[in-house]
Amino acid sequence: MTTAPTADAGEAEPGPDSPQANDRGNARLDLPDLVANPPAQPGSGAPEGASGIPATALDAYRRAEIAVGAALPNCKLPWQLLAGIGRIESVHASGYGLKADGSTEKPIRGPRLDGNGFATIKDTDKGAWDGDTEYDRAVGPLQFIPSTWQTWGADGNGDGNRDPNNIYDAALGAGLYLCAGDRNLSDPGDLDKAILSYNSSREYVNSVLGWMRQYQAGVADVPNPPPGNFPTPPPGSLPTPPPRPPVTPTAPVTPQKPPTVPPTVPPTKPTEPTKPVPATVSELAVVGESKITAEAGSVFGTAAKVKAVLSDGKPAAGETVTFKVEEDDTSGTVFEADGKTSAVVKTDKDGIAVAPALKAGAKAGEKQGAFTLRATLDNQGKGSAAGSQPFTVKFTGTVTPKPKPAPVVDALTPTDTKPLTAVQGSSFVRIELKATAEGAPVAGTTVTAALVEKDEKGKWVPVDPAARTPFFKGADGAELHTVTLAPTGADGLVTVPDLFTASVPGAAAAPVAPGTYHLRLVTANGVERVLDLIVTAAPATPAT
Repeated sequence: MTTAPTADAGEAEPGPDSPQANDRGNARLDLPDLVANPPAQPGSGAPEGASGIPATALDAYRRAEIAVGAALPNCKLPWQLLAGIGRIESVHASGYGLKADGSTEKPIRGPRLDGNGFATIKDTDKGAWDGDTEYDRAVGPLQFIPSTWQTWGADGNGDGNRDPNNIYDAALGAGLYLCAGDRNLSDPGDLDKAILSYNSSREYVNSVLGWMRQYQAGVADVPNPPPGNFPTPPPGSLPTPPPRPPVTPTAPVTPQKPPTVPPTVPPTKPTEPTKPVPATVSELAVVGESKITAEAGSVFGTAAKVKAVLSDGKPAAGETVTFKVEEDDTSGTVFEADGKTSAVVKTDKDGIAVAPALKAGAKAGEKQGAFTLRATLDNQGKGSAAGSQPFTVKFTGTVTPKPKPAPVVDALTPTDTKPLTAVQGSSFVRIELKATAEGAPVAGTTVTAALVEKDEKGKWVPVDPAARTPFFKGADGAELHTVTLAPTGADGLVTVPDLFTASVPGAAAAPVAPGTYHLRLVTANGVERVLDLIVTAAPATPAT
């Protein structure tokens, strides 16, 4: 598995003031001659005289080319360019005990950048990478300045760390650095700028290009050399190099190929280096609830989610998950956007795939419907073993019937058909009506009762508040002409409060005069009933 780059290569290209671009010349790492040029082994399949590169270093360069090519396809980074830099900087970490995981047994550190023959770069990493808390030193197989690594550091082997001392991380970081500023390294001008941004020395550029072209002509991987017995120089102990005369740009110089020395004994086949095992998808799991419910004809409020996980426990990003509606008896549950029964979704950086919104089928009747939503991740490809089975999980979908609409009241009928009469000074009591819809009682209906009279156009309007008509009594004894009644019960009945024709004893208002008055009752949906209230005169009191 090739890990995607973790540094942002889209930022502007490093300028001439970049710490990495300081003229450091060719690396001055005191390497023994026996490891300076690893020879290709006979029978390796490489062209005769081809240079050898330690297997782990070669794997790191090639992986970096693939990762950068995926992230920055317009850069056209060749792995041989990284190999050329790696050859100049540390001879591919030869002699430092390069391990199969990309680390080295011995640290690789360049000269102390204290201004003594080199640029002055004060410490920027508190000695974390270079072991020097006063000045910076280039570190690792590709000799990164610590402050440069802070910006361009990358994780090339997927172990979650960004370590310039690891050749996998260093190769990917170098590739991203060289491609910065939208460079196209197939363009000679951009290629020249990229190498100068790594080390502002024309001699360095010529050397790197020479090795790059030699590797393009043929290369073989060789076993990782053992560590040498040379000491790592302490800070400040390296001699000051003499100043170089200005170099006139010329055509790249191709380094001399080392002589091929025939072995005195038959060589043994080099041990194949252990390469990191690519992680593959190992699980597809439901995120949240596996049961989703919606009302017939409506959109599901809860989306189906799944998570793909790799064998190393990390999220599986960019995997393809197919969601499909199956075993459906809901009269057509589909994805709302396109009306189809299947949808394809890619997992995000957290390995999560979310199904598009589903619209429930228009299942009719009182019974609910059901369906299955299956999520499938095809495990073929991406380094998976042949015949790997797809991962699948299921969601249970339920569609509930729409609630029946409340019946609409179409009649408001008194339960007693006798005329409503009251003697002057008494009250109208127990006036009761029934709200019905197509003859059936309707519960929960609100009714408003009001004393009304007809205007000059014959329309019912509320009575004048100052008029003496039958009235309701409020909680404080106030006379009211309009009240809202309690909602009807299951029997549809509503009872009108008592209507009085005389004020409380001692009140100044006169009793209601004999005559016919009118009570209008109206339901919330506008059904109306007007009742006549007849007030008769009180009998005359016989003379004493």
